[in-house]
Amino acid sequence: MSWIRERELSFLERLTANILKAGPMPKHVAFIMDGNRRFAQKAHVQRQEGHSQGFEKLAETLRWCLNLGIHEVTVYAFSIENFKRSKEEVDGLMELARQKFSRLLTEQENLEKHGVCIRVLGDLTLLPADLQQLIAKSVVATKAHNKCFLNVCFAYTSRYEIASAVKEMAWGVEQGLIKSSDVSEVLLSECLYSSNSPNPDLLIRTSGEVRLSDFLLWQTSYSCLVFQSVLWPEYSFWNLCEAVLQYQLSYQSLQKARDLHREGQALQQMEEDRSCVAELLQHRGNGKLVDSQSRQKELLNYIASREERVRCFLNALQHKRDTFFSDLSSQAFICYL
Repeated sequence: MSWIRERELSFLERLTANILKAGPMPKHVAFIMDGNRRFAQKAHVQRQEGHSQGFEKLAETLRWCLNLGIHEVTVYAFSIENFKRSKEEVDGLMELARQKFSRLLTEQENLEKHGVCIRVLGDLTLLPADLQQLIAKSVVATKAHNKCFLNVCFAYTSRYEIASAVKEMAWGVEQGLIKSSDVSEVLLSECLYSSNSPNPDLLIRTSGEVRLSDFLLWQTSYSCLVFQSVLWPEYSFWNLCEAVLQYQLSYQSLQKARDLHREGQALQQMEEDRSCVAELLQHRGNGKLVDSQSRQKELLNYIASREERVRCFLNALQHKRDTFFSDLSSQAFICYL
């Protein structure tokens, strides 16, 4: 089964897609693909078959997203909490992942044609070594593609991601790349696994569960959340259209909330910068008053220095992450030669 199913929309589906695209469309959609096990029970098949059907539905859904002009998709493929399931089920999911990432490596021509970049978000060190290597090869092989993006959250939870981001900032301070005063909400966002992506506009969860299950908690604060009762393997083009319509109905209020949040972040950062400059001037001047022009000049210099420190830190962090994947990929190449 291909990662992107080659199938054209019917006339009615194309007509509906064109009508929807006349309104504001989400650029990034996240899916909690829930209901594979209940589908298997309903269809009287093995759980593993339910998960396999779930992957096939993902491939079909990616095609619908492309048809609708949605160029970034993030999916919750495997939670760290899933390791608590039975050994048989976990082993089956690991084997399914091996099969699908191995298949991806044979589909380079198709992925390049569509310009699909695959990113895997999570702590890969929690996975079997051979699967880590397969994933790394897949990520490196599609890294240069930039028409559309598929982010696969694997060995992931949002709280783990946020904790990891805090550790990355602590590493930056320890290395002397940034100061503790540089730590902020914006910088934490830049340290998340998803830092290369805009926050999702729309999050969809199937199977009727109305909770986020520790998925993209930070990133979806200002996203449209849609909960649908359909089981994931039974998901349809019309279910996706319904979710997009709900996003469009909420678009104005969501946009206003995002704008207000961005303004609040900017004001908070400016206040923190002014506070740091005031401390510096007080330390230098032994309590002497500084005129407003000199204070403004110091503020601008401080902001430029902070932004440069943060830029260098983020470059170092990205290099560390790229090196992790490239080293794993090289090991995989030796292993699978």
